[in-house]
Amino acid sequence: MGKSVDSGEKFSPRVEDRLRSIAEDVQVSFEKDRRVLSFAEYLAVFQEHPERHCRDAASYVSDMVLHYGREKVERPFGECYRYRVFDQEFLPGDRARAQALVGHELVQEELVRSFSNFKREGLANRVLLLHGPNGSSKSTIAACLMSGLEDYSTKDEGALYRFHWVFPKKAILKGAIGFSGGQKSAPDAAASYAHLDDEQIETKLVVEVRDHPLFLIPVKSRQQLLQDFVPEGTAVPRWLADGALCYKNQKIFAALLTSYDGALSEVLRHVQVERYFISRRYRVGAVTLGPELSVDAYERQVTADQNLGALPPSLQGLSLYDAGGELVDASGGMLELSDLLKRPIDAFKYLQTTVETGQVSVGSQSLQVNCVMLASGNEPHLSAFREHPEFESFRGRFHLIPVPYLRDYKLERSIYDRQVASRISCEVAPHATTVAALFAVLTRLIKPVEEHYEESLRAGVRKMSAWHKLLAYAGEVSDMEIDGKNVPIKQLTLEMHREWESSHVYEGIIGISPRVMRTILLQAAQDSAFDYLSPFAVLDELDRLCEKAQDYAFLRLEPREGGYHDHVSMRARVRDWLLDTLEDEFRVASGLVDETSYEELMSRYISHVSAWVKDEKLKNHLTGRLEPPDAELMNHVESLLDPPDRGDEARKSLLSRIAAWAIDHPRQPVGRSPIFSDKLGKLRASVFRERRSVLQDFCQKLVEQTQEGVGTQEEEVSAAVDLMKVRFGYSKAAVRDSAARLLRARFS
Repeated sequence: MGKSVDSGEKFSPRVEDRLRSIAEDVQVSFEKDRRVLSFAEYLAVFQEHPERHCRDAASYVSDMVLHYGREKVERPFGECYRYRVFDQEFLPGDRARAQALVGHELVQEELVRSFSNFKREGLANRVLLLHGPNGSSKSTIAACLMSGLEDYSTKDEGALYRFHWVFPKKAILKGAIGFSGGQKSAPDAAASYAHLDDEQIETKLVVEVRDHPLFLIPVKSRQQLLQDFVPEGTAVPRWLADGALCYKNQKIFAALLTSYDGALSEVLRHVQVERYFISRRYRVGAVTLGPELSVDAYERQVTADQNLGALPPSLQGLSLYDAGGELVDASGGMLELSDLLKRPIDAFKYLQTTVETGQVSVGSQSLQVNCVMLASGNEPHLSAFREHPEFESFRGRFHLIPVPYLRDYKLERSIYDRQVASRISCEVAPHATTVAALFAVLTRLIKPVEEHYEESLRAGVRKMSAWHKLLAYAGEVSDMEIDGKNVPIKQLTLEMHREWESSHVYEGIIGISPRVMRTILLQAAQDSAFDYLSPFAVLDELDRLCEKAQDYAFLRLEPREGGYHDHVSMRARVRDWLLDTLEDEFRVASGLVDETSYEELMSRYISHVSAWVKDEKLKNHLTGRLEPPDAELMNHVESLLDPPDRGDEARKSLLSRIAAWAIDHPRQPVGRSPIFSDKLGKLRASVFRERRSVLQDFCQKLVEQTQEGVGTQEEEVSAAVDLMKVRFGYSKAAVRDSAARLLRARFS
């Protein structure tokens, strides 16, 4: 324990300096943020940036998303925008990685489109209902938006203001009417009570409903003020142009106006405008509501509150009510209605009129609703909702946005890298999270229906296995040749991605959840056979999972041709992929593969094919002469490909596919083309088919010389282990175990 500090003991100068510095920073920040203003000071702030201060919740949310910017990303299904608020870059590194939304760019675009529509219409007149299977990131989407609102509200561009009522002590008023019944004006009529010290204030009325300060100006004058100051083209929401004070504020305002014989300037002296910040923790402008069974707002009478006894006599006779509830707390921001469809339908019927009119009836008053409502629901509940006789009446007030599981295994892998690999205490072997992602995505794919596609794509559809579809969605299939004809794989991928989007049973609605797969990975990390997270432990856990068909719907589906819904073939395919990948990496580590020489050979082959197709000559770099393409070189490379790509048509087809890829990827070298890498892989494999025994001997040495307790290793083995560590990220134990598994599966 640290040393206790006696109450009489002084802090060291260093500590005092630090405290003084912190206090000064807080003071400067408080003044810079303009935390407390009089009404006149607020009008000056409004006049300076009217477009910032004339926004309702929908406009505010829309501007927040655009504030953080967007970037164009290339996905296999086409170009789209990713909005950077979902990357959570304003959070500290670890929190940003854990909370950021992976993928779902189409959902992001649909949300932003809805926010923009609300802004144009001047009213958030629909509930945005995110629907999808369990664990498809619906809650993450809402959390990212709320986190963005929190950060945006701390910036000058996102400043938000509310107001309270301040009543000074009688000595300050010196007999102002309404307090002692004497004179009708305080000495300095221009002075506001907003900046009085605490000891000068008799009472302060805080109103829970965060009315806009401009609501204190009568509607006609307010509309004229907005017309004079708001830049042309800036949409002014109906909530601000036509809105009115809440019940409690209106009662106080009317009583004071009567007391001061209609002198509005006297009433406004009692107004203290305060800047506030959105906070999920304190339920200010960002609220998540579970499936409770009541209207999400209420009122309670507060006239008997002891604090109100100090009010002037003109206010003590009023019946004042506080409004509360989630709709009030979320005012100015966002209300997340989590699992909305788990409620009985009668419990959220009020949403029909609330989103249409922007008001909700509570007791003696109608509250203006100023928040964006983002709801979520699972597919079984949505299916039941669709069968309800009143669904059609709700349909116009809901905007349904599907949120399927991810179908790009690279994006899926990044979820596990962020949420599992970066958090567990043990090492993570290469490919552990990839194996999990591959299996997860395979369980989500639906076999394409040939009749849904145009004639030019149907041959590709017939050949499209679940594994090929997975690779296409990851952008790893760039060409497909069937019966000598090229299938436009880019168009086919786009059409496959769109095939089920208008159906209630869309692709990604079923399959293994990332939540379940995270549990699989955590269990695999505790496998006693390994002291690290091994991909083989993940495969073993998947085998155990697939024995529980009664627990998971995707395991009960009827297997289809091509490996769809066939969890047995899925696991076998993923296991083969892992062994293929290990074999390739050990070839590199063995020194038997000179990557550069094979890339150069393939590059030379493409150059000679290009010249041959165009009937051109190539410059010989040794002699400087122009010579015809080397037929011997082309035939040699083609003989190594499996299956061999021979003949004039094959060469022309290869070149046309490379040209098509180059057009779609103008800034990328041809060497990065999946066409190129595929041919390169075939080239390597054909050479090593005759030399597998060398690789077998090498793996045997690795197993023997990396055992615990083994002393000196051969130089070849030490160099290979070092290369596996540096290039691929293996530990010594992972090298040993992977070599042993490869020996057992491929060379025994």
